[in-house]
Amino acid sequence: MTVISIIGAGLGGLTLARVLHLHGIPVTVYDAETSAADRTQGGQLDLHEHNGQRALAMAGLTAEFRSIIHLGGASQRVLDPRGAVLAELPDDGSMTHPEALRGDIRRILLDSLPAGTVRWGRKFRSATALGRGRHELSFADGSTVTTDVLVGADGTWSRVRALLSDQTPAYAGMSYVDTYLHDVDNRHPASAKAVGDGAMYAFVPGKGFLAHREAGNVIHTYVVLSRPVAWFADAGAIAAEFEGWAPELVSLIADSDRPPVVRSIYQLPDAHRWDRVPGVTLLGDAAHVTVPGGEGANIAMLDGAELGQAIAAHPGDIEAAFAAFEEVMFRRAEAEATAARETVDMIFGSGAPHGLVTLFSGGED
Repeated sequence: MTVISIIGAGLGGLTLARVLHLHGIPVTVYDAETSAADRTQGGQLDLHEHNGQRALAMAGLTAEFRSIIHLGGASQRVLDPRGAVLAELPDDGSMTHPEALRGDIRRILLDSLPAGTVRWGRKFRSATALGRGRHELSFADGSTVTTDVLVGADGTWSRVRALLSDQTPAYAGMSYVDTYLHDVDNRHPASAKAVGDGAMYAFVPGKGFLAHREAGNVIHTYVVLSRPVAWFADAGAIAAEFEGWAPELVSLIADSDRPPVVRSIYQLPDAHRWDRVPGVTLLGDAAHVTVPGGEGANIAMLDGAELGQAIAAHPGDIEAAFAAFEEVMFRRAEAEATAARETVDMIFGSGAPHGLVTLFSGGED
């Protein structure tokens, strides 16, 4: 029996595991976290019909996904630095891009897998080629595993990537600062009113706030700034960037109920590709991390679903499966990377916030 190993229990790796399971193909997922509850999984995601939702349909989990949607959470608004509403879109109740918590999406994927599929506390260190596509995997706890097939779903700083490519991600010139407000209607009513029921954007060129109202009376904010990585070492400098902005916006960072967390954004080349190496491939951010334009998790899940179907469609010929998968994935990833940069430029580039206002108003940017 072919031994298939996935490194990384994120959304892409778990979607792959689920699709393989549906086709009766055993798989093991290795993850560095000690359990599924080891850390929070980030904020809300809008899963799009043509990729994220399609992946969940291929995984047979559409009903489960619909049960975790944040109803009303797809509304959006644009504010200026004084807090005035410049444009607004209501949640129309459609299923084109509904919002759900990343942690809830991960949970329904984990719950759909046989017990023991994910091996927690197994931090991947390296792989040694044994010939004919087989590799010996080494983990931080000193254990080793021999596998016939290896898939790197281990994110931006993938260790599996080194088997295929000498490319490493470069800083994209921007960072997000994660903040949270809890019990917002009671404790932070002005900020709650400013954000509304869904997503709120307040940007000028190079900086601003992207906030989401999440389930549980929570506002999760990404404070976005185009600055060098070292600049973020001074927490006071971050808040000072928004001097003179509306108090209800400044409160999103100044009154955070959790310590702010800086998340620097890194990217691979748009056309990142590799020559076929027997027995190994990558998906998601391990293969094509780029600036956050709204599709990262969506295409990671679609990568996983399509790779699972390719493996099932080529029984006994993993190289044919990988080649078929990579041909489609490479083209899609390059197109999405280009589109992501255009989205980021529209939201907080030199024309901010006018590009987003024009989009929300139904015009052309």
